[in-house]
Amino acid sequence: MTIEKGLEGLKNLDIGKYSEKIINTMAEALVLVAPDGTILMVNKSFEKMLGYSADEIVGESCTRLNCDLCELGKKTKKPHKWCMLFSYGQDVKKRCHVRKKDGTYLPVLKNASLLRDDQGRDLGAVEILTDISELDRLDQTIGSLTLRSDEESSFHGIVGKSAAIQKTFQLIEKAAWSEAPIIIFGDSGTGKELVAQAIHKLGRRKSGPFVQLNCAALNESLLESELFGHVKGAFTGAYRHRIGRFETANDGDIFLDEIGDVPLSIQVKLLRVLEQKQIERVGDHQPIPVDARLITATNKNLKELIQRGEFREDFYFRINVIPIHVPTLRERLDDVPRLVDYFSRELCKRTGKKITGLTPESLDLMLSYSWPGNVRELKSVLEYAFAVAESGLIRVDQLPQSVVRDATEPLQIEQISEHDEPAEKSELIQALTQAKGNQSAAARLLDVSRVTVWNRMKKFNIDLKKTLQ
Repeated sequence: MTIEKGLEGLKNLDIGKYSEKIINTMAEALVLVAPDGTILMVNKSFEKMLGYSADEIVGESCTRLNCDLCELGKKTKKPHKWCMLFSYGQDVKKRCHVRKKDGTYLPVLKNASLLRDDQGRDLGAVEILTDISELDRLDQTIGSLTLRSDEESSFHGIVGKSAAIQKTFQLIEKAAWSEAPIIIFGDSGTGKELVAQAIHKLGRRKSGPFVQLNCAALNESLLESELFGHVKGAFTGAYRHRIGRFETANDGDIFLDEIGDVPLSIQVKLLRVLEQKQIERVGDHQPIPVDARLITATNKNLKELIQRGEFREDFYFRINVIPIHVPTLRERLDDVPRLVDYFSRELCKRTGKKITGLTPESLDLMLSYSWPGNVRELKSVLEYAFAVAESGLIRVDQLPQSVVRDATEPLQIEQISEHDEPAEKSELIQALTQAKGNQSAAARLLDVSRVTVWNRMKKFNIDLKKTLQ
């Protein structure tokens, strides 16, 4: 049906008679505003979206909605030129925030147009508000959703089967169901962010948002604005309202990385949020209720910071309800081959190269290296090797020289004489049997390093599968 035919069919329909029903059927909020800013009419969707009844809002100034696109009349001497729409006479189609009856701000897409008579005089304006809170939330959290999908070789993105990492997995599963604050301790590069994501995915709030923020990356004022949001005009450059991370994380989890770098003034405000379950935006005194579980992480010794007066003790006890310690890669060298395989497959997909793994000598070096940068460094080493190698197995000369130099020294720590070999082999087999094949545990039983156990197994050609039968 053409538009002309459609209009022809409407000639017999009394639009005025059904206008109220038509308007109240709309899913979007509709507002009619007089030239002086008085709200003349709202529809049912407006009442539901913003919390005001028609009786409460009709007759009030539209500035009560505190839209951050509004230009107040005091900025111009022209009559009735109290906002951008009436000042310039142009239609408006922009994202903005409007204040609801409960004091919170709702992100909306505003479509507004002037209504004029035949002489071009302003009769008023019609505004359509579309709730885009879900889109706004996705905009802030999409960068956080980095969980890995390879569940067969990982625990929600964390690769490992060693005893040390398995203990961490068990604690993650138990902590995930708690509503108490969780703090993750671990050296840089151990995977604290992945632990936080696993906690969210396994918890009661998994259907809610997961919002994260690196606290070390921002100065005090920016950090406060990011955490709690701000209202228009709160500071220079605050041209519109902004929803903070806590509001975005409502009904979900908020992860604050590098919590040890948070200034004392912000610690006080975070402590208040934990105790009162509400925030205040920068530049506003309207309390806003929030319901988000707090997960924090740090690679610093917070007790030492407390002694130096750089971290509040009361805040420490409030966030340190469920501590989770992520082991270093040195503490779980058994996982190095698995990590190599996992990242190699990932890099093969990304680069298109047909690299099948490491030579035995290269793997020995990887197992002998101290890994000060932990899993992050291991991945970087493999990325370097993939850039150098073309196909097949990665050789020693295709690994970074820093790794080769540092890893070769431990290989020469122990020299075993032929006379001692039978006793050494027997003790090793006994320790491996007692440790059920766990090489790190066997190393502790023998009071030697994990690398020494690996070297002896190679020297004596010990096959774990045959030994444990």
